Amino acid sequence: MKRILITGGAGFVGSNIAVALKQHMSVAEIVVLDNLYRKGSSLNLPRLEKNGIKFIKGDVRNPQDIATAGKIDFLIECSAEPSVLAGKDGDTDYLVQTNLYGAINCAEYCRKNNAGMIFLSTSRVYPIDPLLNCKLVEKSSRFELSDKQDVPGLSSKGVSEEFPMTGARSIYGATKYAAEIMLEEYRQAFSLPIVINRCGVIAGPWQFGKVDQGIAVFWLASHMFEKPLKYIGFGGAGKQVRDMVHIDDLIKLVILQLSDPAKFAKGIWNAGGGRNISVSLLELTEICSRITGNKVQIGSEPQTRYADIPVYISDTRKLNSFCGWKPAKSIEKIIEDIHNWLKDNKEARQVLG
Repeated sequence: MKRILITGGAGFVGSNIAVALKQHMSVAEIVVLDNLYRKGSSLNLPRLEKNGIKFIKGDVRNPQDIATAGKIDFLIECSAEPSVLAGKDGDTDYLVQTNLYGAINCAEYCRKNNAGMIFLSTSRVYPIDPLLNCKLVEKSSRFELSDKQDVPGLSSKGVSEEFPMTGARSIYGATKYAAEIMLEEYRQAFSLPIVINRCGVIAGPWQFGKVDQGIAVFWLASHMFEKPLKYIGFGGAGKQVRDMVHIDDLIKLVILQLSDPAKFAKGIWNAGGGRNISVSLLELTEICSRITGNKVQIGSEPQTRYADIPVYISDTRKLNSFCGWKPAKSIEKIIEDIHNWLKDNKEARQVLG
């Protein structure tokens, strides 16, 4: 591949992928496009420039902006508005235009260039009600999924790709699912190698997290700066659980998929940390406290928020058996890497502090 375009390429995921690909594929030209909408994203520009990566300020909502990238061989779509609370206040325009129409604009650009595409979707495409009403086992520090479930595609291993897709999934989740459906049509109608990954919580250095997205960074930064936190929902005990995948482990998957995109363009893939790399808020508090040496005040709000669920774990056995990919970096390693990055980066601390 001679030229790869990464949309959302100045964001957390896009910039890390861009730098890693440039180091892995030194002869390839890596181009990133980003509207710098996300707070902190401009701080990634110097590291992109340092690695010889071309930056274009542009927006996936505008096909003309994408076209300024010129001829490409492959596109990696990382440009979404990632907050599950996005659109809840009634202002859905940016969310829908970016997540749905932006993805379609990228697919159309791939069609015109006869290029392949990797689309980073989300675990939030799975409907909420079955996850709210699933069978749980309450342990001392977390909720666990029971192995006996009434819903197909759900077990103690997590949510698999066989999980039923009927039902509401949040406005954010709906935009990503609608994009998935359109991309499946593009790869079928135009024989394009379009790879769709449903990612769980992605975490690591260079993420400017906030309360509704990027929880690992947000929680750690709150401990570093000794800001109060709150357990919200499900009794307010902090037992809700998410799996996490270190950005480096996701990059390994992207590199693997780039080596043979047609092989991966025949299905949809859960790409998360799985049961072994999962954490509750209560457990995350203990890890952050131990690494920073700080304890913070943590309040409790029993009422559950819009679109929240008690447990999400990616069942990645389909991907594991298909290509052997498994995330390797633990929750502790994820938090340690974020901590080291923040200690060494004054500008990042100013954004998060």
